[in-house]
Amino acid sequence: MSGTIETDRVGKVTTEDYKIKNSKVFKDPKIGPASSQMLPTISKASLSASGKGKLTYQNQKRRRRIHGSFIRIQEEAQSLLKWKSSLGYHSVSSLSSWTPSPRNATHSNLTVSPCDWYGISCNQIGSVIRINLTRANVEGSIDKFPFSSLSHLMYMNLSVNRLSGHIPSQIGLLSNLTYLDLSINRFSGTIPPEIGCLTRLEVLNLAFNELNGFIPLEIGQLYLLSEVALYLNQLHGSIPSSLGNLSKLARLYVYNNSLSGSIPLEMGNMINLEVLHMGANFLIGPIPATLGNLTKLRELHLFANQLNGSIPLKLGNLNLLTLLSLYDNNLTGSIPLTLGNLTELTLLYLYDNQLLGHIPNEMGNLRTMHDLKLSGNQLTGPIPSSLGNLTSLVYLRLHLNQLFGLIPGSLGDLTNLEVLLLGFNHFSGSIPDDLGNIQTMDLLHLSANQLTGPIPFSFGNLTNLVYLRLSENRLSGKIPLSICNATSLSLLILSNNSLTGNLPQCLSSLSIGTIPQTFSLQSGLKTLDLSQNQFGGTLSQSLVNCKNLEVLDLSNNNIVDKFPAWLGRLRDLKVLNLRSNKFNGLLDFPRVAHLFPKLHILDLSNNGFSGILPTNLIVKLEGMMNEENGQEPKNKSLYMKQEAGTRSYEASVNMIMKGKEIRLERILTMFTTIDLSLNSFQGNIPSVIGNLHFLIGLNLSHNHLVGSIPSTLGSLTNLEWLDLSSNKLSGRILGYLDLSDNQLTGPIPQDKQLSNLGLCGTPLRDTCPGDAQPPPPPPSSSCQEDNTREHGSRFDGKAVGIGYAFGIVIGISIVYVTCETGRPKWLASKVRRMDRRGAKWMKKPKHKAIKFHEG
Repeated sequence: MSGTIETDRVGKVTTEDYKIKNSKVFKDPKIGPASSQMLPTISKASLSASGKGKLTYQNQKRRRRIHGSFIRIQEEAQSLLKWKSSLGYHSVSSLSSWTPSPRNATHSNLTVSPCDWYGISCNQIGSVIRINLTRANVEGSIDKFPFSSLSHLMYMNLSVNRLSGHIPSQIGLLSNLTYLDLSINRFSGTIPPEIGCLTRLEVLNLAFNELNGFIPLEIGQLYLLSEVALYLNQLHGSIPSSLGNLSKLARLYVYNNSLSGSIPLEMGNMINLEVLHMGANFLIGPIPATLGNLTKLRELHLFANQLNGSIPLKLGNLNLLTLLSLYDNNLTGSIPLTLGNLTELTLLYLYDNQLLGHIPNEMGNLRTMHDLKLSGNQLTGPIPSSLGNLTSLVYLRLHLNQLFGLIPGSLGDLTNLEVLLLGFNHFSGSIPDDLGNIQTMDLLHLSANQLTGPIPFSFGNLTNLVYLRLSENRLSGKIPLSICNATSLSLLILSNNSLTGNLPQCLSSLSIGTIPQTFSLQSGLKTLDLSQNQFGGTLSQSLVNCKNLEVLDLSNNNIVDKFPAWLGRLRDLKVLNLRSNKFNGLLDFPRVAHLFPKLHILDLSNNGFSGILPTNLIVKLEGMMNEENGQEPKNKSLYMKQEAGTRSYEASVNMIMKGKEIRLERILTMFTTIDLSLNSFQGNIPSVIGNLHFLIGLNLSHNHLVGSIPSTLGSLTNLEWLDLSSNKLSGRILGYLDLSDNQLTGPIPQDKQLSNLGLCGTPLRDTCPGDAQPPPPPPSSSCQEDNTREHGSRFDGKAVGIGYAFGIVIGISIVYVTCETGRPKWLASKVRRMDRRGAKWMKKPKHKAIKFHEG
């Protein structure tokens, strides 16, 4: 038999002296189905003298070295087996090939070689050089990992497992390591400074763990590094300036940590850097101008920090830059003209800063731009017509600024545009007809401006339009007949305008200025908001063809009709607002199994309804009485969302709360209210209202209700405000008001809110006869308290937590609204659990809420 065995120290050894018992091809899950490396298994017998002739001194020396290699292979195998034994039970199946002896061994004197184990690669003398156990379901720690035994290890990948505990300082013993990936595990503690001993390291990935502490200064000694990924940890402290020594570094990811301090000037020395991602930290100070030296940079992400100052002019030197994301900082000054030099830029995010001045005309040079977002600043002036050159643009978001002037018709040249958001500015003049050329558009938001004139006829070309919001303008004239072609519309919001004239034939067969009489059976409408216009006439029952309708707001119009009970067949309807119209008559409901099964908000206030309150309706409102509507939703948003195409939208509505009209830009999924005030209802308050266990607000004021307050209202333990004022209710208030052990502030309601001829006692001036003693205190023992909470929710003389009286409106607003910044305590814990981003948004509301979620 002829052949050679290569060693790392000895050279070549003839197989005439050392027999190769087996050759195995290792299967590595990382590098492919099979390695071409032939891994010899050497018998112990071959290491003893054969007795056939005398070996030369050189051969004896070689034998000793081969024997040393054999011992090392044994040590590596045994140490890896020892680590395996320390791992969790779930690791056994994935490491089942890690056994003390070969599976097909026929001789007891064979070497235990790890080279054919899962995830192990060896060099030609059998030393372990690669360990790749990514996604191997390994559970445990690396405390007993054999760092000292694997001196030849060059590649180590333990990513996407369930490893935990600290990263041991012994990791610095792997002096030949070039690749280290421990990402997507549960490692905690600090990054050991001994990692600076891995001087051959080229890739370091510790991302997506629970590491804390500082970034070690010693990382700056690893001059061969090309990639460092430390993102999604809990690292704090400043970014070490020693990172500026890493002149070969191409990619640096430290985002989503708690890093603070300023960005080191020395980072401008990393001249080979291509990706710099430091977003979502607590970095302060200005953006260093030295970053303009990184001429190979393709991505720069500094978003969601606390950076201030102006955007450096030298960023205009980064000619290869494709992504620039500086949003959600405190940047000031104007947008540099030099950004117009970045002709490779496809994404520019500068939104949610404090930028001033005009949008530079030079932005029109960025012809490869795909996504431009400058919203949430203090930009002024007109939109430069040069933006019409950005023919690759798909998303243009300029809302929430102070832009003014005309909307340029050149935007109609953006024939790839899908999203155009220009709302909440000061644009004037008419909507340009040229916008109708953008047939790819699916979202158009022009609300809260000063636009005048008609809705363009060309909008009929927008056959892909899903969301159209033109509210809060001064639009007039007719809704164009061509709107019938926009068959993809899911959300149509035309509220708060002065629209008049004939509605399109596809929507209406009535006279001028009436609500549509025909709706397509295939209608995909989920929101229809025509509130605060001058629509009249009656409602057509063809609205029931809008099977997907969730929000219907026709408030503040001149609609004359009976109550449209047939709307109860819309099984997805959650918001019905008919406030301030001319509806009249009885609330007569058919005796059917289901009516309004998902309704959360019902507002029929300020109309001409009469008769008794509709018991048949109240008992059908499953969305206000079922337990699942009062508990925290599972896998659902905190707010009502509507899916449309690849995006979702948060529903909004105007409401009267505590006597004030308030815009709810986002509606909590748990928000359930009924407002029947300012009508002519008569009779008693139905006791079945007590079945609406998850009702938050109830307003029955300004009617002609009589009789006593039903004790079943005590079952409404989630009620936050109740208004029964201006009726003809009589009888005693059973129970007394208990607001103790809270954090309420402000004056106690006085006479005007408690004004009833027969009421007496504090805080009124009239004392009650024979009532000199104060009311008895609430139960003090724990047993009594529990009993009160469980059984005392009726107005039977026991203390109740709901607390109400004639004419009192007690409670708090439980939604985030555009004019208030606080959040209620009863909801705070649920907000934290259900939607951390929602809670953060409520905590520092910089702007009115406009939220679009893209899939």
